Formats: sequence, structure tokens, C-alpha cells
Amino acid sequence: MRTTRTTPHTGTARTTRLLAAVVGLLSATAVAAPGAVAAPSAPTPATGQARLAAVGDAVQRTDVNGIAWYVDQAADRVVVTADGTVSPAAIARIKQAAGADAAKLTIQRAPGTFRPLLAAGDAVYGGQYRCSLGFNVVSGSTYYFLTAGHCGNVANTWYTNSGHTTLIGATVNSSFPGNDYALVRYDNSALSHSGGFTSAPNAYVGESVKRSGSTSGTHGGTVTGLNATVRYADGGTVRGMIQTNVCAEPGDSGGPLYDGTKALGITSGGSGDCSTGGTTFFQPANEALAKYGVSVF
Repeated sequence: MRTTRTTPHTGTARTTRLLAAVVGLLSATAVAAPGAVAAPSAPTPATGQARLAAVGDAVQRTDVNGIAWYVDQAADRVVVTADGTVSPAAIARIKQAAGADAAKLTIQRAPGTFRPLLAAGDAVYGGQYRCSLGFNVVSGSTYYFLTAGHCGNVANTWYTNSGHTTLIGATVNSSFPGNDYALVRYDNSALSHSGGFTSAPNAYVGESVKRSGSTSGTHGGTVTGLNATVRYADGGTVRGMIQTNVCAEPGDSGGPLYDGTKALGITSGGSGDCSTGGTTFFQPANEALAKYGVSVF
């Protein structure tokens, strides 16, 4: 996988803790003078939204891998980000698919390859992979942590170290593709599970955020898009993602995206690295919390 930050396990063992961690103007119908033809009214907002949604659907039907797209209602555009694997011919195919509404497309490039970053936080090890712990969460008296679904898919049991000698606990549930979140239960009562987050609101475009991961540490940036659909280079598609210009690297998958004490997202995947920068996508944390009936703390 590449765009979910997971890598074959590397690094030293560390005690697991959670770094828990989109108008048209409706014009009044003109009153025609006698004998004149009334000018057509402007598109309604609903009509404009439907056209943008149709453009987004057209992008999806191309089946081009290595792209992400979201609707920017304010700009009246569908913004498509294409990674380095997407050929000019594929870009042309996307424009062709949009047909008469191709002018509604904004196509931008991102270096590297969109991939899951399988490889907040501290390193967690499962199977032959290393991922990052996202947010510590609780339901009643039972503690869990959130991580990426593509991480949960590859391991049933998680440990604090690459030698798999210090147990954390079992993967309770995971969802990928479509979504990208997983829930792991703390089965080792000797491990601490600190919190530090007070809420899990929706992110907003322009928000200053930070991301933490077991490969690259903590880095900052801004939210650049919401409700993005990402089709990774390997073909796995996730929807409803937060798009950012924060860098990330393999192994950072599952780590937290946050704004102060606000838990915003779980690292899914992206392109680039933390030397040259990149584009990274996050599963909204509040969706995972609602799915599993757990809370940050």
C-alpha cells in the first residue's frame, strides 16, 4: 500500500500513548417590457450544486488512480489533485469525462504518489507493519485507541515494540477502503492511555493544524479541502476526507490531526515527504467516534 502510512516495522519500542490524539445567486425574474423577451433567470443554488456533483461523479467514473477530488462550492469548481503517477492522457480523460462542464474543473498536481502511509503519535506494531496511534478513546470503563483502517486490516493484535513482546491489545473493528479508521482495545492493564483532547469538531478550510506520527514526528500546515474523495495509486478509494498540505511519511498512518485540544482526523495517506512537503489526507475523527460509540478525553 502506498498512501496509507504503514511500513515494515522499524524503530525502537516505545510505551504506547495517544497523542490524542463546502451559490449561485437566484435572480428575480425580470419583468419583460411589452413585446420584449424576458432574460432567463440565473441558475438556482440547487442547480449549481447538482452540476458540480455531476462533475464529481464524472471524475469518479474515469477510474483514474492517484487522484483526489472535492467540491469547492464557493469557487464553483471541482478541485482535482493528481499525483505524479497520473499521465497527461489520464488528465485529458478526466476533462473529457466532465464534457460540457469541463470548465468547472480545477486540476492541480502533487509530487510523489498517493498511497496509504502504513508504516499522534507513538509507534504501534502489528504483523509485519508499523503504524501510529491516533487518539485514545473510551466507552464506559473500557479504553481503546483509534488508528487507520488500512492498519487495522493487516493486524489482529498490536504491540508497543517491533519484537511483539509488549501487548497493547486486539483490533476490534476496521474499515478500509471507503473509510479509513480502526478501533483497537487496550488489553494490557499495565499500559497508560493518556488523553488531552476535549472535542472532535468538523475541520474547516484554512484551519491551522498539526499532525503527529511515528516516522516523521510533528508537522504543521493548513486544511485545503473537505469531503475529498481519494483514489490511491493502488486503487483503494476513500471518501469524505480532510485534505491538507501537511507532510507525512510511511509509518505515520493512523496518527492524529489536531488543532490544540480539538481532535480532527486520522492520518490516511498522501504523497511527498517531510523534506520536500506533500499532500496528506485524513479520515475525520468525529466519524470514527460516532461509528464506534467512543469519546476522546
